[in-house]
Amino acid sequence: MNRIRPRPLLAAVGVLGLSALTSCSGGTTPADDGKEATPVTRISVNLTGERAPAGEPVVVRLAEGRLARVEVTDSRGGRLDGKVAPDGRSWTSARKAAPGTAYAVAAKDAAGGSATAAFTTARAEKVNKLTLAPGKDTTVGIGQPLSIVFDHPVKNRAEVEKQLVVTTSNRTEGSWGWMRDWSGKDRVDWRPKEYWKPGTRVTLDARLNGVDSGSGGWFVRDYTTTFRIGRAQVVKVDLDRHRLTLVRDGAVVREVPVSAGTPGGEKASWRGRTVLMSKEGTINMRSETVGLGDAYDKMVDYSMRLTWSGMYAHAAPWNAAYFGTANRSSGCIGMSDADARAVYDAVRVGDPFEITGSDAKGTQAPNNGYGAWNLSWEGWRATSALD
Repeated sequence: MNRIRPRPLLAAVGVLGLSALTSCSGGTTPADDGKEATPVTRISVNLTGERAPAGEPVVVRLAEGRLARVEVTDSRGGRLDGKVAPDGRSWTSARKAAPGTAYAVAAKDAAGGSATAAFTTARAEKVNKLTLAPGKDTTVGIGQPLSIVFDHPVKNRAEVEKQLVVTTSNRTEGSWGWMRDWSGKDRVDWRPKEYWKPGTRVTLDARLNGVDSGSGGWFVRDYTTTFRIGRAQVVKVDLDRHRLTLVRDGAVVREVPVSAGTPGGEKASWRGRTVLMSKEGTINMRSETVGLGDAYDKMVDYSMRLTWSGMYAHAAPWNAAYFGTANRSSGCIGMSDADARAVYDAVRVGDPFEITGSDAKGTQAPNNGYGAWNLSWEGWRATSALD
């Protein structure tokens, strides 16, 4: 009875494309000892050499027999997962090869044979990076979107968006939306259909390593961030009544008189649903930074940023004569020192500010801070590169 031996796999060298498979089906390797020669099957890998093209999946093909397992690892210990085709003749990685990376391929067939191969991808001529918000492991308010600002333009928006995977603890429905950030850079935000539910845990896996952003260059790493949603808290500002109301879990916690932006010009406040971007404490506010000439240059306490264009809620004791009666500020929502301190201590980054009233110069744009909530759900989804 002849014993069937495991067949060794050999990696094909210098393969020209996926169709150039080398097969020794029906042939044998020479044997010097007179024993029956062992059949040889070769594998081929679509990426070869020292400057293989990045941005393509790795494909391993077997000339005969069936592949049992393929492992593709990089020099940093990363791994490209993939699947064997139903016919057992090929394996394709789920993700693409990244630029400037050395990869090792190890394959096994159903008969127990094995083979290895290696290749290195060409380095990226230009690298794209990004900035994520909110910060990792933070707790934010119910209006906070996920926000990504890219260092360089993103032409391949659909391809990039496919790799941005959002996971929530309660299957929150949401969508990405693209815009030009206030800084002029490309930006994509993910917001839920409605405000987040308190306690939601959110994870973003930006699986971008090996993705070409287009003219802006390649991504050469993955990114991740996690955060949690805090209590249900909304700040309501009525410009016509000159009132700010803090609502927590549906109940009014505090109501204070305010004086907002002077109506009828550039000093008017924005209306709409915005989101508290940051709590900045005491800062120097200068009118020339927001296009208002030399109107003011003040140190301002309890400053809460609402837009990139310079609208804040803050203490404004110099405007005390107008609190609760008239809007006479340079665009911000001013209140007394005591009231501003109480609001500042109570709010959290990500809390929505819902600003209503006729004394406004218009509705805040989505890119002027976090203004995505000013679009309908259908309107927001329309800004996705995929929907």
